[in-house]
Amino acid sequence: MKIGIIGATGHVGSHLLKAALDDHYDVTAIVRSPEKLQVAVPVLKKDLFDLTTADLSAFDIVIDAFNAPHGREEMHKTSLLHLAKILRKTSVWLIVVGGASSLYLNPERTKRLLDTIPASSPIHPTASNMAQSLAELKEFPDVVWTYVSPAANFIYDAPFTGKYQINEDILEKDSAGKSEVSMADYAKGVMDLIKQPQKNIHISIAGDSTNY
Repeated sequence: MKIGIIGATGHVGSHLLKAALDDHYDVTAIVRSPEKLQVAVPVLKKDLFDLTTADLSAFDIVIDAFNAPHGREEMHKTSLLHLAKILRKTSVWLIVVGGASSLYLNPERTKRLLDTIPASSPIHPTASNMAQSLAELKEFPDVVWTYVSPAANFIYDAPFTGKYQINEDILEKDSAGKSEVSMADYAKGVMDLIKQPQKNIHISIAGDSTNY
């Protein structure tokens, strides 16, 4: 299984890289700054927006862990649109590290987390653009994808606990009433997804806040 990880030097990308190596996958880091890597792996040094179909067609799976910089939140949308366009009509499975904003708050799926975030909130540009990126991805029937939202609180430096669950596209809370997951647990959940694929679907991974 050949896996390419876009943004493998970032917060969640570095956790995904470790989890993939722990599971003995053939992993390539797709990054602009390979000198930031903490482990020795094959590298494709390229900006996401310069990637082509030829660059990615050698992979079985491409994990998109790109994170848009502050003030350029629209890149959450434009970057995913670019990936969808170059992966059309290929067999490459695109797994997207999504946002929690597009998760629904009720079983009827009439209200999303995004709907509770004021437009004046500093997190609204990221939340809105990530939700829009998912909506646009769904318009590509010839792309194999899975959009994986984390819990509402996505924690970089919390430890791996192994206590997490893969859910549907509804925001799940634990027994303490919190929606949290560590990036380490999320990354392991993505590896579980690879073993038991769910494709062309929006899912989420949540943990147990009592462990963080």
